[in-house]
Amino acid sequence: MTKIKIAQFGLGPIGLETLKLAAAKPWAKVVGGVDIDPSKAGRDLADLTLTDALKGRRVFRSLEELVARAKPDLIFHTAVSRFKDAFGQIEPMARLGINVISSCEELLYPRLRQPRLAARLDRVCRASGARVLGAGVNPGFVMDLLPVFMTAVSREVRAVHVRRVVNASTRRRPLQKKIGSGQPPATFRRLLAQGQAGHAGLRESLALIAHCLGWKLSQIVETADAVLADHDIRTLYFEVRKGQTCGIHQRVQGKIGGAACLSLDLKMCLDAEDPHDAIQIEGDPPMSLLIQGGVAGDAATVAALVNAAPRLLQAPPGLRLVTDLPVPRLG
Repeated sequence: MTKIKIAQFGLGPIGLETLKLAAAKPWAKVVGGVDIDPSKAGRDLADLTLTDALKGRRVFRSLEELVARAKPDLIFHTAVSRFKDAFGQIEPMARLGINVISSCEELLYPRLRQPRLAARLDRVCRASGARVLGAGVNPGFVMDLLPVFMTAVSREVRAVHVRRVVNASTRRRPLQKKIGSGQPPATFRRLLAQGQAGHAGLRESLALIAHCLGWKLSQIVETADAVLADHDIRTLYFEVRKGQTCGIHQRVQGKIGGAACLSLDLKMCLDAEDPHDAIQIEGDPPMSLLIQGGVAGDAATVAALVNAAPRLLQAPPGLRLVTDLPVPRLG
């Protein structure tokens, strides 16, 4: 078996775990990592990940330094949430013919907010033979790919509703910070209004479902508000007083002719009660799915990225959607 030469761009918590899982795959050969943090540059990946299998693989300060040492076949990109920001990092990779799997939330359905950039990246990929994919758990699986998959046995679909409740107390520090943990409610609501806080990718999940069902939405309505702590909360990273922000409740609806045919409801907060993922499909036959406890976001995101690699390399060059690939599975 010819192994896939793998590199990691972005060595935060998700990036490091992605490297560790990739190093355990028989089809993967890790050749290095890239991070702009000067405290990580030049270090051995085995030291950063505490994984002996990565001994001798270095952290480089730039893509150019990495490629000069060992050009990868595929890069896992876990750096930013907005496609506009990710484009400048990913486009040079694609131009070199390097395949990319990114956790960038807006890359799940990039043509929604940045159609010109999406078309430009697709052209670069087709010219160089590269493939670029946005993947993950949310977005990327629970609130979009999984409900789309369920419609495979539908004769008719009238509406799709998805609800996800996440106990953020068990999640990594960046996510707890992103949902406003410990902030005054007025401050967090102002950040939400300015687009500087909240969960990225919920609109993209909605747009992907509509795209797969062939629905032309006449309106997309999104709302978000702070969840306030009803008791003092302490996590590994934050202390939150009663009345302070401890999470976010975000909703998005897709309408056709005034009727809401798609709705996604996401609540992520510290000490959330009854965490779960629920999907309801109104149609023939009607269906409902409940995952008690919900899909574990951090660990599952890493698995979604790594498991997508062998399937992405089977796809034609271009900017790809998760629904373009064969049925997802353990890889």
